[in-house]
Order: sequence, then C-alpha cells, then structure tokens
Amino acid sequence: MLIVTGATGRLGSLIVNRLLERVPADRIGVSARDMNKAADLADRGVRVRTGDFTDPGSLKHAFEGAERVLVVSAAIRGDGASAANSAAIDAAREAGAQRILYTSHQAASPTSLFPPQRVHAATEEHLKRQGVPYTALRNGFYASTLSHYIGAALKTGTLAVPQDGPVSWTAHEDLAEAAALALIEDGALEGTTPPLTAPHTLDFADVAGVLSRLTGRTITRVVMDDDEWTSAAVAGGMPRPAAEFLLTMFAASRQGEFNTTDPTLEAIIGHPAKTVHEVLEAASGR
Repeated sequence: MLIVTGATGRLGSLIVNRLLERVPADRIGVSARDMNKAADLADRGVRVRTGDFTDPGSLKHAFEGAERVLVVSAAIRGDGASAANSAAIDAAREAGAQRILYTSHQAASPTSLFPPQRVHAATEEHLKRQGVPYTALRNGFYASTLSHYIGAALKTGTLAVPQDGPVSWTAHEDLAEAAALALIEDGALEGTTPPLTAPHTLDFADVAGVLSRLTGRTITRVVMDDDEWTSAAVAGGMPRPAAEFLLTMFAASRQGEFNTTDPTLEAIIGHPAKTVHEVLEAASGR
C-alpha cells in the first residue's frame, strides 16, 4: 500500500489526487489528524486512518501494510518540527516500508537563515540513517507563498516588502505530480534529489512586474527596512513571532539561498512547470 501523510493539506491532497489518476484507490492509504476532513477520500475508496506525528502510536495503525510511505513535512514551527518528522520516518520504517519519501526543500541546510531549512536538513540526515531506500524531495519554494503579499499590492498599487533576492517559485501542482510519480515508479527519483524547481527565478521586483502585466496598471515594488516592515506587519494584526519568522525568509533570499533552478522537475513531470504568471493569475482571479 502507498501511504501519504498530511492528506488533507494543500500538497498532500494534490498528491493523493495525482495517485488516484494512476493507481487503484485500494492501493492508497492516507493519514490525517482529522479523519472528517478526509471523508471525500474515503468515499473514493482510499483507506483513511488517523495519524498524528506527535502521537507515534497513531502512526503505527495509519502505516499498517505500508509498501512505501510519503512523509509530508510537519506543519509545525519551532523545535518540535524535527522530532515530528523523525517520528513519522521511524514509524514508516517500523511498518516495513520498502521506501520512505520526504518532502524536503531546495535550500535545506543546517546553516540556513530560514529556520524551516534547518529542520529539513536535520530530517534528511535522520532519513539517511534508517537503512531503507529513501527519497528526499527537495521541493522548490512554494509559489503560493506569494498570495500572502499580493492582496495589499492589488489594492494599493504598491508591493512593499523587505529587501529580497531571486527565488525559484514553484507550483504545488507540479511538485505534487513529481511526488506521486516518485512514490509509484521505481527509479523515478532516488536519494536526495536535485532542486525540484520551475525554470526561472524572480525577486519581488519581478513579481510586481508580473502583477502589472496581469492587471494592466502599474504595481510598484517598494523596499522597506526590516524593522519598519516588522512593525507595520504587527500593527496590521500579525503576531510579532510570525512577522519575525517571515522576515527570515527575506533574509535568506537576499543571501541567495533560493536562487537555484534545475531541469529535473520538468523532466520528471514531462511538461513545462507552471509559471509565476499562471500562479498569480489564478490567485488574483484575473
């Protein structure tokens, strides 16, 4: 059985849909913290079981009969993230999985300025030590992240964020397709993959240009001081820890951590990756 964790999340649900296009539903099992949110998958014939990375006992039941397990990285911020990911990997090994896959990131590094990349690096190392064939999917930076910033830009005509750098913004849909193929096909992707990215990098000035072309009006990119942006975000209702966390993404990007592209993703999925223009067009309803 092919097991996918986080099956009700954005990436996990897309992966399951891609699997259902390729294999019978009774070959697919999913784990979700809330089974009610996966009721539609159960209706389609997918085995649905409760699974929580912070409750390893639940994973033993969720992973029962696993041939391969795809661990979608835990949506946890802070110190608990590495432990949660490792617990899921351990449970997959104990369930007898013949291959364990993990959704890592293109910039995984123990020295990254962006904390999630340090978590991914630690999880990759844990995965390598299991003595089981593995795939660490080094996903490109999710292009959907841009949706958090374009709302204000579309209203005001100004895209005001801290200094940044080029990022290989990559669509969830393409990464989900690659993950499904890696889960199904022998030899599709093994070990730690090259960066799985769209073919171009864009900074926020480029994003402002894309929005200008989409809307037919000028969207101006304004560089804000880090402290000024943090204060404005907090004044706008964002918790300070969240604002400080997001600031590390900008710090990492201007150091070039996400300025990488690779042809592997397009080669695996067999078609061009979605562009930022396409992603923003959908996000803005244009």
